[in-house]
Amino acid sequence: MDNIFAAWRKAVDFHGHECPGLAIGVRVVEAARVKMGITFAQDEEIVCVTENDACGVDAVQILTGCSLGKGNLIYRGTGKQAFTFFKRQTGEGLRIVLKPFGVEMERDQRQAYLLNADLEEIFDFKQPHFSLPPAARIFATQVCASCGEGVPEHKARLQAGKPVCLDCFQSYERGWS
Repeated sequence: MDNIFAAWRKAVDFHGHECPGLAIGVRVVEAARVKMGITFAQDEEIVCVTENDACGVDAVQILTGCSLGKGNLIYRGTGKQAFTFFKRQTGEGLRIVLKPFGVEMERDQRQAYLLNADLEEIFDFKQPHFSLPPAARIFATQVCASCGEGVPEHKARLQAGKPVCLDCFQSYERGWS
């Protein structure tokens, strides 16, 4: 997307409505393009680690091509409005973090501010504090001995010597947490 308006319209069409959270995502993608030169990911050449599962993630998906299914959108649930982008070929990374708002704003005002303010005013730009995640892998499927459903081997657990899915696994915990 060459301009913010086109990116905004594309994100709104995908997300279903306008909101400040979506504006955060549109501007995060713009910042990643300006600071890192990222383009749309056909495969896993760009990776985004999102620390939230809010509206802005939809903008990241539709504007960058990063998705859970492709394995290049990774959810790291800290709840922060923080997005880390990596270029897989070079290992270059950038963490983009929404700055706290200094004043109270109505929803429409916040959205307009997010869409129009300078990127440096909206975000902090930092080096990632974690490494580039490995590329997505394909795992063999195990059949759960309890429910009969398929489960990738890295998500299966052994129970009574048989593979079971996480839903059927009966955890045994004693002691301290």
